[in-house]
Amino acid sequence: MSELSPQQLAEACAEAMYSRDMASQNLGMKIESVGPGRAVLSMKITDEMIQGHDSCHGGYIFTLADSTFAFACNTYDEATVASGCSIEYLAPGKSGDLLTAIGEERSRSGRTGVYDITVQNQHGKTVALFRGKSYKVRGSVRRLEETA
Repeated sequence: MSELSPQQLAEACAEAMYSRDMASQNLGMKIESVGPGRAVLSMKITDEMIQGHDSCHGGYIFTLADSTFAFACNTYDEATVASGCSIEYLAPGKSGDLLTAIGEERSRSGRTGVYDITVQNQHGKTVALFRGKSYKVRGSVRRLEETA
């Protein structure tokens, strides 16, 4: 069997992770693209995500950013988890908005990495900025039984 290119490996990792990711699936998240150290996910804001100020609850925006972070930092088939993260909310999301989160690797060395995720609405307005710090654990992303 031939070795996968970095792009093929990233895609295989994303496919394996998404197949097990009931949280992202149940929130309607879609993987728009993935590559080594990067991922783009989208999610439509539904009425069920609206809080008391008539905007999207920040937890849903955080979850989209966090899922994007997870897909970006797990593109090398090395199981990686979050060691910390932060988010800045810049604008509200409204019911019916299509949010797109763009995740990019900023640093990856040894067992740690830093990833920035920008969440935008369908008009290109930035809704949130998220920074995640990753930590590589044992095992393969594609072969979950190796990480147990």
